[in-house]
Amino acid sequence: MAVVRSVGQLSGVDQGELRRFRGEVYDCFDRRADALFDLVDGICAPVTVAGVAYLSLAPGARRGHGAAYAALSAGRIDVDLLRDVLAGVRPVGWRPDFAVDASVWARCDAECSPGRGFYHHPGRHSAGQPIVAGWGYSWLVGLSADHDSWTAVLDARRLAVSDNMNLVAAGQIRAVLARLGPLEQPALFAFDGGYDPVQLSVELAGAGAQLVVRVRDDRVFYARPVPRAGGQAGAPRRHGVKVSCADPASWPAADVVLAADDRYGRVQVSAWHRLHPKQRTYREPGGALSIIEGTLIRLRVSRLPGRRDREPKTVWLWWHGPTESDLDLARVWRCYLRRFDIEHTSASPSRSSAGLCRSYALPSRPTGGPG
Repeated sequence: MAVVRSVGQLSGVDQGELRRFRGEVYDCFDRRADALFDLVDGICAPVTVAGVAYLSLAPGARRGHGAAYAALSAGRIDVDLLRDVLAGVRPVGWRPDFAVDASVWARCDAECSPGRGFYHHPGRHSAGQPIVAGWGYSWLVGLSADHDSWTAVLDARRLAVSDNMNLVAAGQIRAVLARLGPLEQPALFAFDGGYDPVQLSVELAGAGAQLVVRVRDDRVFYARPVPRAGGQAGAPRRHGVKVSCADPASWPAADVVLAADDRYGRVQVSAWHRLHPKQRTYREPGGALSIIEGTLIRLRVSRLPGRRDREPKTVWLWWHGPTESDLDLARVWRCYLRRFDIEHTSASPSRSSAGLCRSYALPSRPTGGPG
């Protein structure tokens, strides 16, 4: 929890806005408010969090570990109001760039915990496989444009075993856009591999949002077919020229090209509009499979900051927005690379509130009734 130590509280500086935020968060706790708020302060304190009881050892803790367990079992939180509060304190100077990702809280030994599922976990293994039993969560955060790892947590939802994470993410995005209100430019949401770009594009059609999703480097896309000449028999073709990410010979001339020098060295970005993959989820009213078009982006950098021993990989992205003219390649590639900041927020339960530490870590707290 070194985050707390790195953000000092300056004495004599007006912290009225910060205190108001803490008061608004406190008002979201309907039952056991004081005990729940102690837990929040404990998570944001520089203590080792190996269990709920450890939070009662945080500086300023006013209750023992029994109250902490009672708060989790009997406490109540107005989650809709809390989401409104988080949306209201999103930093004003940040661009409307966001990231969505899923994480797993491994609960391998909690055999009586309800709602556990089996999830991929690269850091832990079970029977030699990177699969653990635990709880899945879907996170949505705002991204900072500075060279730091701060994120503004806007939403986190527990995933049921039967949930489709693409549909959950689409619902989170629509809810957050409604809470944020009018934005200075269209919002851009970044996803890593594992999400379905076609399903996200369809589910968020009409929302006014832009999406950038990483796709595998062996994916195949198709251009629009050339219209048949008059008098030719047969049904019109559905797919045109094949574009394979793994075959440079199949790449047509790019519609948009960007080259720049950055902390990543030489950055080269190419984009091809109006491409579509083959999909079997959505159909037109007549029964034919729908054609879902988007923009394919190839991103290549010459170096990785701080990783001289690692050769950068070529990254392929799918972009979808209201219109092709909305595409800003400079913004899209930077937003996708900043997407990795969400992993500092959602990496594990003990670090999941690190992005909020700057907002919560104050010595004083609201006062309330018994909790």
